[in-house]
Amino acid sequence: MTRLALHSRLLPGTEEAYELEHARVWPELITVMRAAGIADWSIWRSGRDLFHLVECDDYEAAVAQLRDNPTDQRWQVHMSQFVEAFAGGGQPLRHVWTMNDQTD
Repeated sequence: MTRLALHSRLLPGTEEAYELEHARVWPELITVMRAAGIADWSIWRSGRDLFHLVECDDYEAAVAQLRDNPTDQRWQVHMSQFVEAFAGGGQPLRHVWTMNDQTD
């Protein structure tokens, strides 16, 4: 299992609405994400900046599988009213350090 981080930014004024949309994500979206190999996806917000932590087997394969999925396509269109863009074109952030990986 791999963990990776992503960064995206909200459109101005959509912060509360974005959080409300994530209070209960569509169950069918969770199903297709799991089927694509995504074990977990967490999002943190600081102002308009969103930081995502994704745990999956193969991120590129999961994204490729979701790209053709009608449920994910509907979700992406729906969320485009809130999200300005993924930084770096949706490429994972560069991993710098993890405390648990460091030995004494």
